[in-house]
Amino acid sequence: MGNGAAATARSDKQSGAATSLHQRILSDIQGNILSGRWEPGQRIPVELELMEQYDCSRMTVNKVLTQLAQAGIIERRRKFGSFVSRPHSQSAVLSIPDIKTEVDALGLPYRFEILERHKRRATRDDRALLGSDDAAPVLELVCRHFAKDQPFCVEYRLINLQSVAGAATEPFADISPGAWLLRQVPWNVAEHRIRAAGANAEEAARLKVKSGSPCLIVERTTRSLTSAITFVRLTYPGNLHELVATFTSLTSPSRSA
Repeated sequence: MGNGAAATARSDKQSGAATSLHQRILSDIQGNILSGRWEPGQRIPVELELMEQYDCSRMTVNKVLTQLAQAGIIERRRKFGSFVSRPHSQSAVLSIPDIKTEVDALGLPYRFEILERHKRRATRDDRALLGSDDAAPVLELVCRHFAKDQPFCVEYRLINLQSVAGAATEPFADISPGAWLLRQVPWNVAEHRIRAAGANAEEAARLKVKSGSPCLIVERTTRSLTSAITFVRLTYPGNLHELVATFTSLTSPSRSA
């Protein structure tokens, strides 16, 4: 191998190592925040401490912290350091997000798994969640979403099969239920309900946090003009998401998640 080729190979190897280290630092910090080990408002290690811990340059650490700050996960305060972001008490009219998009924005690999799947006739409780009087068949799903190896949220979902018959046979092997609905089903009205609660034993096990750890719970119901489409409850560890309000599609139909 010539000198030029050798230099290029070394450069590529160093670049790959830097990228891998950047991802490791990002994943470690994100994991500490999502798991609740670092609480909202807590100061995280300063750049010098992170440089010593990971044996890396200030530039690498700075890039990680900048990415986390841009994603709203931490707040950087000049001369004081970086702190875990506190929950926002803000209301806004927003579109329905795809969880994969949320994880992608953090620069972490995304995956999901279906934990439970049941097709049955809607119970009284199901009808109350869907806001429907019809005893239609429903598909009940429990899905866990990951940001790399850390559980990002647990999704509990009811799909009205009278409105979305195709969900009964959709395997959800390569696409999550929410993302599939976003692509398939038009909705006209959606409502969000947001609350904070401590994780019960089952939720804590699924999220890999301690029982009683603070969680943000987002519940959403979407409807067409004629019937309920889906109810979903998303349980996130920690308080890293915006508070949103009831919103309505005022022009052309949107997609249901």
